[in-house]
Amino acid sequence: MSQLLRVQNFGVSSDGFGAGEGQSFERPFGHADPRELFSWAGATASWPNRTEPGGSRGLDDYFTRDFHHGIGAEIMGRNKFGYQRGPWEDLEWQGWWGDEPPFHTPVFVLTHHVRPSFTLSDTTFHFLDASPAEALEAAKAAADGKDVRLGGGTTVVREFLAADLVDTLHIAVAPIELGRGERLWESPDDLLDRFHRDVVPSPSGVTHLLYWRR
Repeated sequence: MSQLLRVQNFGVSSDGFGAGEGQSFERPFGHADPRELFSWAGATASWPNRTEPGGSRGLDDYFTRDFHHGIGAEIMGRNKFGYQRGPWEDLEWQGWWGDEPPFHTPVFVLTHHVRPSFTLSDTTFHFLDASPAEALEAAKAAADGKDVRLGGGTTVVREFLAADLVDTLHIAVAPIELGRGERLWESPDDLLDRFHRDVVPSPSGVTHLLYWRR
């Protein structure tokens, strides 16, 4: 079975933005409120950061629960890893996720400023100055035969789409408008020349868009 490159649970606003403007240490999504983009997942019974019993079941819970299924490695851009730009000024800072990152696989961070790999819990971060195709080759080699998740951010997803490397996408469209920031698309129809699509509304208000190659 061939390994797939999958975009999963990727949140965008109704006007197509996956992150807001003005990313900083305090605001990883810029002016966007991540609680509005991802409230559908946070309300589910399977949300990993849930501290109280309960939570919704059904469609949203299925996507939340399925996030790690069959994934052996992740690719992300530097802006998803952290807020620093240019040469690394603080190698002691190791990302936004603390000592227990949620990935549980090797993670390949695309950057023009390579730094040594490091491991937190069961996640090892590698830093590559590589093309999308080269990064995908490295991630597949590390994935132990499983699929690779393309985690974002928005610019990285667009780069891999432009290189025609993405096999499936699950985009969760939140009923909010951001107006500015990092835009995934002008319209969800932009991908229909290369992908089939299913549109699945959820009672939470989010709309799940499922794309797979034609």
